[in-house]
Amino acid sequence: MSTGPNRPISRAGVHYGWIVLAVSTLTVMGCLGFARFGYTLILPSMQAALSLTNTQTGILATGNFIGYLIMATISGFVASRYGPRRVIVLFMLLTGLGMGLTGLAGGFWGAMAWRVLTGVGSGGSNVPVMALLSSWFAPRRRGLASGIAVSGSSLALIAIGFVVPRILNVYGEDGWRFSWYVLGAGVLLLGILTTLLLRERPEEKGLLPIGAHAPVEAVQPASMQDPTSRQDAAPDWKQVYRSGSLWHLAMVYVAFGFSYVIYATFFAKYLQAEAGYTREAAGSLWTVVGWISVFCGLIWGSVSDAIGRQYGLALVYGLQAAAFAVFALWRAPAGYVLSAVLFGLTAWSIPGIVAAACGDCVGARLAPAAFGFVTLFFGLGQAIGPSVAGALADTTGSFGPAFLLAAGVALLGGVTSMLLRPQCDVAM
Repeated sequence: MSTGPNRPISRAGVHYGWIVLAVSTLTVMGCLGFARFGYTLILPSMQAALSLTNTQTGILATGNFIGYLIMATISGFVASRYGPRRVIVLFMLLTGLGMGLTGLAGGFWGAMAWRVLTGVGSGGSNVPVMALLSSWFAPRRRGLASGIAVSGSSLALIAIGFVVPRILNVYGEDGWRFSWYVLGAGVLLLGILTTLLLRERPEEKGLLPIGAHAPVEAVQPASMQDPTSRQDAAPDWKQVYRSGSLWHLAMVYVAFGFSYVIYATFFAKYLQAEAGYTREAAGSLWTVVGWISVFCGLIWGSVSDAIGRQYGLALVYGLQAAAFAVFALWRAPAGYVLSAVLFGLTAWSIPGIVAAACGDCVGARLAPAAFGFVTLFFGLGQAIGPSVAGALADTTGSFGPAFLLAAGVALLGGVTSMLLRPQCDVAM
């Protein structure tokens, strides 16, 4: 059989793209799940130990997201130029280091510095690994692949909900420090795994992308062919920042950054301070979110493949708005559980759909740069959300108004999504 550029090498067994997808999922689990969502359960003990106000805890989360924003914006372009693998590995190691150093913090400013560093590592690894999947999966499978990858955050929630409360109980006042040490070590181990198994393109294995039955040039109409798909072609960066579809997508994405992060950051704090939950009970409900959300990305990514990215996004935003509003208004165990279920059903779906849409718009080679570009706006929402929510809680004496604000912004994101018409959105 020919092994030229137009024919795949015959291979027995599992397509290596599935291995890349598994490694990508574990990478998301570490660089995003452990690094960002570990803060949710560690926050109450860390706040008490360092004598932080709600405003300061919100600012710490904002610092983390500023670091993420800075590197996410750059890393996509760097990965498009030099290859995602080395960028992902480097910043995974930086993420683990930042988390370990957070455990050594002696006050607000020390914690701030290390949370920013952790955010830099997260942005530098998460954006390239999500966009990498556009190289391994054809357009008709990108939503599915991205949806599976974002479930790494769900796996992290399950692990965090089980491990962190136990560490806090065993080590008492220093439990929050040991929690950061353990989670940071986990990220470092996952970074080593990434080094060993991650590959950048199916051509390295003599394969076509999963879901493609012919070379990329043959499965796309001429108007949609990606001129940067060849290795010898220089990336045309202008396709990214001149794309009206990407600018619109970025405006949609900012609503997710602002709204979900309020819920994720202050979930446990709200339950313990205002709902009378114990640390263990709050951790258990956070674990419920993790279990329910395991398949949310796969489900909604597949839905977006079938009905279009814009409609998939609108449905997810609607359910998340309901989750945030119920959390604020129905102050009873049944309300908290319903909110957790609604959020779990959709939790990480939006980044997966957005990552797939980026690949649809500009092709596989420029997908990391496109995802980095829209993540700039997502990051702005993330950076603003926790500080606004913390200050609002200090002013009103409750996190309820902050969750209602998150619900309103999510609803606005859903309406904006309905107007989204990417010129190369392909539900094939």
